Parts: sequence; C-alpha cells; structure tokens
Amino acid sequence: MQLNLLGSYGQWAATLVDDTPGTLSLRDPQWTDIGAWRKRGRQKLNELIAMPHLDRRPAVKVVRTYEYDGLYMEDLRWQFPYGPPTEAVFMKPAGSEGQLPGILALHDHGGVKYFGKRKIIRTSKKLHPFIRDHQREYYGNRAWANEIARRGYGVLIHDVFPFESRRFIASDLPGYVVKRMMTAPCEVGEVKPEDLESGDRVYEYEVADDESLGDIQQYNSFGEQHEHIIAKALFSSGLTWPGMFIAEDLFALRYLCSRPDIVAAHVGCGGLSGGGLRTNFIAGLDDRVKCSVTVGFMTTWLDFALNVNYTHTWMVYVPHLPRFLEYPEILGLRSPLPSLVLATDRDSLYTLDEVKRAAHILQEVYEKAGASEAFSFNLYEGPHKFDVPMQDEAFGWFDRWLK
Repeated sequence: MQLNLLGSYGQWAATLVDDTPGTLSLRDPQWTDIGAWRKRGRQKLNELIAMPHLDRRPAVKVVRTYEYDGLYMEDLRWQFPYGPPTEAVFMKPAGSEGQLPGILALHDHGGVKYFGKRKIIRTSKKLHPFIRDHQREYYGNRAWANEIARRGYGVLIHDVFPFESRRFIASDLPGYVVKRMMTAPCEVGEVKPEDLESGDRVYEYEVADDESLGDIQQYNSFGEQHEHIIAKALFSSGLTWPGMFIAEDLFALRYLCSRPDIVAAHVGCGGLSGGGLRTNFIAGLDDRVKCSVTVGFMTTWLDFALNVNYTHTWMVYVPHLPRFLEYPEILGLRSPLPSLVLATDRDSLYTLDEVKRAAHILQEVYEKAGASEAFSFNLYEGPHKFDVPMQDEAFGWFDRWLK
C-alpha cells in the first residue's frame, strides 16, 4: 500500500472518497435538470457549512479617502456582532466616472495571520519588509489588487476571520493556553533594499519597519497553533470555519454590488491559495459572482484525506460534505457561469495527479451543463504562486466576461 497520512487505515479511507460521484454530484446520471441540481446542491452546502447568523447587516463606514499611484482609494470599516471591526480598502482608477465592473479580491492564508488584505495591495510608498518579501515570493513583486484596479475595475479587499484586523489577540486568551501554543519564531531572512520590478512596472517604496519582523513571525507561529483550538470551538458551537469566512466574504460581496459606482451585474472574484479556497465557496454559492478565478487551490477530497492535509488550514473542511459533492464540485455549483482555475506543476500543497483529476471533474460538470467554453484550466511551471503571467491570464479572463 502506498504511504499516506492514515497509514494502514488509508486503503479503507480511500474507498470512502474514491471517484464514485456523491449523491449531489452532477456526474450522477440521476441529475438531468441543471437548475434543480444547482438548487439542491447549494441548499445542502449552505446547511453543512453552518454560517453564523447575522440578524442585521453592519453599516459600512468610510474612514478616509485618498489617492495613490493613479488610484482612488477608500479605507472602510464595518462591525460584525462578534470580534473586532473589519477593515477593508476599496480602489478604482483615479478620476473614473460612472460605473465600473467590480472585483472582490481575496487575500491568501500563507500561514500568515498577522497580515490579511495588505498581502495583496499597496496603499502608500511605505511597505513593510514582510509584505515586500511576500509579494516577491508569491505575486511576482506585484500588488495584484492594484493592478486589476488599474485596468478599469472597482476592487474591494477586506480582512477575513481571523486575519489582520480580524485576528485574535493573544492577551485575550488564558495565559497558560498561550504558553503551551507558543513556538520559537521562524527565521527571518535578510531584507535586501533592491527595487521591486514587476513586469513593465517598478514600484517605488520606502521601508516601513514600525512592526517588528520577529514579533510578526512569533504571532504567525501562535496563529498556526491556535487554529486547532478555533476549529474545535467552532465545531462545539455548531459552526464550521468555512461558514465563518463565507459569511464575511458574502457580506463584502453584497456591499461591493451595492455601491453606486459598481455595475452589480459585472462582478467577479478571485485569489491565490486561501483566496482560491474562498473563491471556490462563494463563487459556488452566489450568482452575484459572474466570473471567478481560483489560483493554487484545486484538488480532491482524496488528496486532502490521504496526502496533503498536513499542509492545510482548518478553513478547508466541512463535515459530511464529501458524501454529497467532490471538492471541485463546490466551485462547479456555479456552472454555467464562467470559472478559470490556475495551478502549478510543483505546488507542494497538492498531488499533481489529483489536481488534474479535479480539473477533469470540473470539465465534466461544465460539459453536462452545456457550458464547456465557460471553464478553463491552465497548469503553469513552478511552485505555489500567482505570478505575472498567471495574473495576466486571470485579468484577461475577467476582461472577457465582465467588460
């Protein structure tokens, strides 16, 4: 038997998540009515993800407005019934008039909870060394949310539970628990002062070092250990982690669509890694997402069960869902609306054969929905990333379906 994360139990577990379509899979011959299938699949997904109930919608406050690097920006804030206020940034081309298509840009996980939205944006010349290195490693030295806004979009980027403004504060937890969770900070690489080149752009920047790299790494170590406690507490409260972020992302989507400067019928979403995970769920659930781009987060339940879950967050898992839908079919619930999935051939977060199998499943779903042209999958060379060539393809996909 091939080595796996469940050892001698793996062969048995594999039979539970094999390639047999789940009871709500469109690949099951029983489903011939696409509309009925989508409705039933979404009902079940909504039931299982167990989102927290919001009895009223938070008011969105504009904290300040300003311009940076050719973009008009708004710093926003809203308060859910739980946790600290959410902070967000909206941006669009400076001087633009009338309505624009919209993008909900979703930040990654990356094992980095100290930062959220700041991982994919730039709002001033001051740039923290951690963000600079993060954007260099994963985004081709680009703030991709800025770049898509520059192409003529209104873009909303918000922190989601439990990142940046929505993060847990260690001092709010019992001291003995925090002490057990703390691990030695990860090593911080030397920060080099060279300019950041990104395709045809060179970003100007000033180093912002008011937040200690050591403190940030220590917080991220705490955040990694705290995930298990959060997941157990959510399950014990009748909730799931996906339900938490989906509720918050859907509120952000609703707000973006409600803005008078956005064409509500031309809104898309996308992101890398944890942002791709979030895209799969909200694009699968809500038709207000007219176009989606999932980057670096597509595989199968079999891969999660046996091969790669040790590299992943608790944000992935919805109890019982594999009985009904294969993982890629979460995104497939949006068919025939357009979806682009981008992956890389040396991504250590997934097994390449399972990534390809997930793409094949999505192709089957879209073919049965009569919308083969609305799904595209592309495999790039390299590790986990959303670099400039991948962004260019993603931006072209948005242009094709939203403009």
